[in-house]
Amino acid sequence: MTLVVTFVGTSPVSGGKVGVAYRVWTYKIDGSNQEIPQGQRIALALSADITVLDPATLPGVTGLDGTFLQKDPADPRQYVGRLATTAGAQTISFVAPVRAATGDFLLMKTTPGNPLVSVPFAVVAGGPTSHVQKINLPAPGAPVFTGRPLADFAGSLPYASELFGVYHPLTGWFGAYSSIAASTAHPGSTFAGLTLNRFTGQAARTMTDSSLAALAKYYDAGAIAGLSPVGLVNLFREYFFEFDTFLGSPVGHIWVSPGGTVEVVETSTRRTLVEKASEVSEQVTRKTEETLTDQDDIADAVKEENSTDTKLGVSATGGVNAKIYHADVSASFGTSYTVKRGAEATHKHTRTQAAKATSEITRNFKTSFKTVTETTDTSSRRYVLTNPSGNDLVNYELRRKMRKVGVQLQHVGTRLCWQVFIGDPGRNLGLGDMVHVVEAPDLTAVQKPDQKALPQDQKVTHQLSLPFVLTHGADHDAQDTYTPASDPNVGIFKPELFGEDDLIKFRFDFPLPTPPDGYEIKKNITPDVDFHGAQVQYTLAPLDLQMTNNPDPDKNTLGLRLTYANFQGNHSLPFSATVTYTPKAETTQAIVQANKDAEAAYQKEVARLQHEAYGKAVRERLQLVSTMRNRTPEDLRSEERRVVFRNLIRRLEQAKQYPDDPRYQPFPEAEGLQHLFDVDEMLYFVAPDYWRPGVVPAPPTTMNSTGRYPLPPEDETSPTGAATPPLQGQTVAGWYSRAEKYQANDGADEFRVDYLITEQTQPAPLGSSLGWLIQIDADERRNEFLNAAWVKAVLPVRPGQEQAALNWLIKIEGEAGLDVPYVPVVEDPSTYQGKKIGEVLALLAAELTLSNSDYTKTQTSEKVFETGFDPLEGGFKPAAPYEVFDQWVEVLPTDQVVATAVRYDPKTGQQL
Repeated sequence: MTLVVTFVGTSPVSGGKVGVAYRVWTYKIDGSNQEIPQGQRIALALSADITVLDPATLPGVTGLDGTFLQKDPADPRQYVGRLATTAGAQTISFVAPVRAATGDFLLMKTTPGNPLVSVPFAVVAGGPTSHVQKINLPAPGAPVFTGRPLADFAGSLPYASELFGVYHPLTGWFGAYSSIAASTAHPGSTFAGLTLNRFTGQAARTMTDSSLAALAKYYDAGAIAGLSPVGLVNLFREYFFEFDTFLGSPVGHIWVSPGGTVEVVETSTRRTLVEKASEVSEQVTRKTEETLTDQDDIADAVKEENSTDTKLGVSATGGVNAKIYHADVSASFGTSYTVKRGAEATHKHTRTQAAKATSEITRNFKTSFKTVTETTDTSSRRYVLTNPSGNDLVNYELRRKMRKVGVQLQHVGTRLCWQVFIGDPGRNLGLGDMVHVVEAPDLTAVQKPDQKALPQDQKVTHQLSLPFVLTHGADHDAQDTYTPASDPNVGIFKPELFGEDDLIKFRFDFPLPTPPDGYEIKKNITPDVDFHGAQVQYTLAPLDLQMTNNPDPDKNTLGLRLTYANFQGNHSLPFSATVTYTPKAETTQAIVQANKDAEAAYQKEVARLQHEAYGKAVRERLQLVSTMRNRTPEDLRSEERRVVFRNLIRRLEQAKQYPDDPRYQPFPEAEGLQHLFDVDEMLYFVAPDYWRPGVVPAPPTTMNSTGRYPLPPEDETSPTGAATPPLQGQTVAGWYSRAEKYQANDGADEFRVDYLITEQTQPAPLGSSLGWLIQIDADERRNEFLNAAWVKAVLPVRPGQEQAALNWLIKIEGEAGLDVPYVPVVEDPSTYQGKKIGEVLALLAAELTLSNSDYTKTQTSEKVFETGFDPLEGGFKPAAPYEVFDQWVEVLPTDQVVATAVRYDPKTGQQL
C-alpha cells in the first residue's frame, strides 16, 4: 500500500497560548500496519523558513500530544512529526502562522536511534508517488505580530476607569404633574382640566376615573413613559488595561548603500489642523460625526467626549461625574431585565465611542523624516543607520510602535429614581458679556477744511466831475447862479434888468468804473456824494430822476440832477461818489458750494475711517468671541443642576411639600429630601429645541429680522444724543447676526438670519445656523441647555431608602395606576406574577434595598482593583448584576518609530 499524506485543515489554538495569528495545522498519513509499525517515528520535512512553534512550549494544546520538532541551523529543512503509538494511520499536528501557501515537503520516517530518511508518498489515493510533493503549507516567514494573547495579562490592574449608567423609565404609574401638563397641552380633549385631587383615591388607583382612563387610552405604551414619575438607573464602569506593544504598518522607508551611513532625524509633532495632502488621507477615515481630540490616551479621550456629549445626563457619583445614557422604556420592573437591556445599550455606545476615539487618536500624530549628510543641532530624536556589509544594499522600514489597550465593562449597581419634567430650564441662567472697548478712529491725518467767508458789501468811492454845460445865454464865465427851470432838467438864470435868460444842463448820467470782480451795484442804496464845498444842491432820488435804481446796475451809471448851482467861474466841479457794491449771487453760490464740497469730502473721509474702524471692531469682536476660553464643564453642569433643582423645589412648594414663605428656613424638609434622595447626584436629560411648540405657520423672515444678537448699527449715538465712535463701550454677548437677502429657486426674494464669520474666527458653535442663544464662554451642552424645550430631571434614591422614597413619592405624584394589574415579561421573577403595579414597585424597592445594602455587592464591583484583569471568555456574555459582561481590545499609535531591516525579491518586488 502506498503512503498517502492529506491536508486535514487548520483549527484555533486552544487554551489562549498564542494569538490569532497562529493556527493548528493538521495532516493525516494513511498507510498499512506494516508501513507504519508501532514505535516508528514519522515526520514531515518542511522548509526552515516556515515558523513552526515548538510543541514543548505549548502544553495542553489539543492535538500536540506526542509531537516533536527537530531543527538544525545548518539544515535548510525542519522536521515535525510524532512517534507512532499504534500501527497504521497517523495524524501530525503543529502550530504555525495562519497564512497559507503551496509548497514542497517530504515525508520522513525512521526507527528510534536511526536518522530520518525520505520515503516516496502520494497526496491523493491512487495518485503518483514521489519523494517531494506539493501541498497546502503555512506561508514562510513570521506572522504579523499584534501582541501576546490576553491570557498573558491576567492580573493586570486597570490604569483608568470611567463610570456611567443607563436610565430606563418604568411605565404604569401616572405621575400627577406630568399628567396635568399633558392635559393642559390638549385643552379640547376628554382628559383636559385634570387637577391634583383626581390622582388620589380608589378611582385613581384603578384608573377607572374617566379623565385618567381617557389619558391612558390617548397615549401609547412608549409615550406613557413621559407620564411615569419613576425609573431605574443601571450603573456601569468601563476599565482600561495596558497590554503590550507591537510594530504597526510602515510609515517610511530608507535604503543604505554598502558601507554607508544615514542619519535619520525624527520630528514628532501633535497635529491640530488638517492641512494640504493630509486632507486626502483624512477623508478616507473620517466619520459622518467627527470630533478631533487632543488626548493621547483612549481613556482620556472617552472622558473628554463624555464631558461634552449633549445626549448624556450627568450626575455626581462618589465624587466623580457619572454620565447617564437614556435607554428605551422598560415595561418590566425586574432588575435582571433592565440590567440586560442597559448592558446592551452600554455595549453599543461604548464600543462605538471607543472606536471613534481611537480613530481620532490615530490622526493625532504626524512623523516626518529627513535624510541629512551633516550633523545638525536639533532637539528631535536622531537615529544612525549603518550598513557594514560591503556588497548588499540594506533596506529599512520605519514602523510605528503601537499600543494594545484592553477595555472591560462591568455592572456596578442599580438605583431607583424620581423623574420630573421642567420646561424652559435655561431662562434663569445669566450669560457672559465680553467687555470690549473699541478705539475711536484716528482722524488726526484728516485735515478739517477751512470755511471760506462769504464776501461782504463793498463801498467804492469814485472821483467824478460835474461839467458846466451852457445851452443858452451869455454866461460863458460861469458866474451866474442857477435854479431849476420849468423843465427840472434845465437850470435857469434870469437877469434883473435886461437881456436873455441863461440856461445850463441840470440832469447828468455819469458813467461809473467797472464794478469789482464778482460784484454788482447794490440796489436801493443811495450813494454818498461830496462836492467838497461847492455851491450846488442836487437830488439823487430815482423817482425824481425817473430811474428804477440809482446808480443803474444795468447801465453802470450814476444819475444826478442839480436843484441849485453856482459854478463860481469854474467850468467843472469835481466831486466824489461812494457807491455800494454787493456780491453777485453766483459769486456767493460758488463759495457756498465750495464750502459744501470741502465739508462733504471731509465727512466722506471721516465716514471711510469710521467704517473701517467699525468693520475692524466687528472682526476683532468676532475673533475674540470665537476664541473665548470655555468655562470648565464641571462648573457649567453644576450651575445647570442648581437651576433644575430650583425648579424642582418650586414644584414641591406647589404641592405643599416644601415651605414657600421666604421668611423661614425649611431645615427639616431639606434634610428629609437629602435623606431620601442623592441631591448631589441629580441628573437631567435635555430635550432638543425642535420639541418646543411654535406658531403655525411660523412668521416669515424679512429684511428687518434680527437674530439673538443683532449687529450693532454703525451710526450709534450716546444717551445724550452725541455721536460716539463705532461700537464704543458695548459688551458682547454672542455671535453677531444680520438678515441677508437671497434669491429662491422660484426667483423670489427670501431672507435668512445669518451669523457673521471671518477667515480668522474659529468655527461657529452648534446652533449658530438655528438662531440659538449662545453663551460665548460655554460648551455645546450649555448652549443646548439654554435653548432646550424642557429637561427631564432624574433624582436617584439613596441606597437603602427605596421603600421610604416610594411612599413619599406617592404623596407627591399621587396613586394613579398603582392598582392596575402588572403585566409580567419572561425575565421577571415569579413573585411578580398576579401582582398589581404598586405591589411590584414595593417588591422592586425591597429588592433594591437589600441589594444596595449588601456590602458583598460592593466588594464584587470593586474586585477588579484587587485581582486585576480577568479575561472574559468570548468577549461578551449576557449581563448579570455586578459582573463583567463585555470586553474588547483597542489599538493605539504612539509617537515612537522603529527602524526594521527588510529584504525584497528583486524579481517580484515582494518582501521576503
